[in-house]
Amino acid sequence: MSIRSRDSLGGRAAVVGIGATEFSKDSGRSELKLAVEAVHAALDDAGLSPADVDGMVTFTMDTSPEITVAQAAGIGELSFFSRIHYGGGAACATVQQAALAVAANVAEVVVCYRAFNERSGRRFGSGVQHREPSAEGTALGWNLPSGLLTPASWVAMAAQRYLHTYGLTPQAFGHVAVTDRRHAANNPAAYFSGKPITLADHAASRWIVEPLRLLDCCQETDGGQAIVVTSVERARDLRRPPAVIVAAAQGAGRAQEQMTSFYRDDLTGLPEMGVVARQLWETSGLTPSHMDVGIIYDHFTPFVLMQLEEFGFCEPGEAAEFVAADVLPLNTHGGQLGEAYLHGMNGMAEAVRQLRGTSVNQIPGAARALVTAGTGVPTSGLILGTDD
Repeated sequence: MSIRSRDSLGGRAAVVGIGATEFSKDSGRSELKLAVEAVHAALDDAGLSPADVDGMVTFTMDTSPEITVAQAAGIGELSFFSRIHYGGGAACATVQQAALAVAANVAEVVVCYRAFNERSGRRFGSGVQHREPSAEGTALGWNLPSGLLTPASWVAMAAQRYLHTYGLTPQAFGHVAVTDRRHAANNPAAYFSGKPITLADHAASRWIVEPLRLLDCCQETDGGQAIVVTSVERARDLRRPPAVIVAAAQGAGRAQEQMTSFYRDDLTGLPEMGVVARQLWETSGLTPSHMDVGIIYDHFTPFVLMQLEEFGFCEPGEAAEFVAADVLPLNTHGGQLGEAYLHGMNGMAEAVRQLRGTSVNQIPGAARALVTAGTGVPTSGLILGTDD
């Protein structure tokens, strides 16, 4: 079992600052500059300065290391720095690492960041073009000769099985896309601001890899996002209401691979997110009914449905109806399909806005938010709450 007992991290750290660049398809500047802009914006939001920062956390597959960003941003000595692996699966884990450092008094103010030119520069959606030999790449190597070269093709395998098992059609995925784009339409920062879609639009969009259509796939975005974490005690004296880290978790399932876990007993779920879900519910003492908003990682629509089922919001095969019924407000910023694709960092920022009461699609009285990171890979999740 991956979960042994309730951990002691909850309630000891909080998100106090969020900041981002604009989200575009061609930023016209380096990834380092994007990172620094986002870090400065997040610190300003918190009412802190670069001199206050003594910790930094980012992802792998990142061209702007912690020490380089620190130097360029005017940050001095660091007592903590960390990088999380597995692409978008790292998003919530960056905040978890920051919270662990703060709770252990290893650092006082930790900045988490992600910045890339993922449209104008390296495009993750272009798939495997070259890899150095590694043990990690072996699993991919089994699938590449079959033509499974892109993230969409890897997800399509599980998506097809999901539809077959539950007797559904690809329209089931359209509910996620429509929901995201409805929220993005009201968000001035979203790339698809003012551009909602219908189920008919989803069904008319071109095939990428059956059963995935264009509108089932997240964007490719240039931009940066940063998040500032400190202790709950210090947070109470800062500029913004704190978003308390109620629970945080990472998870990898049995027979886990990166996007190609095709030899599991069942392809219709996401066991890695099941590991995260059990830990979050155990640690927080909360249940799905306690969540006011869900920021569910939406690189591909089928995996949103599977995540909702792993967390117990509905039974297996019922998530499409759950989303269509709008039972839980989802991805109120527009998600990665509607706002921007920043490996989930912008989703955490939206959860903070909901708890502050400043979202463009504000849920009245929102006090608890579930946030998830990338799936199909080792992943992570958070429950954030108001300071009450």
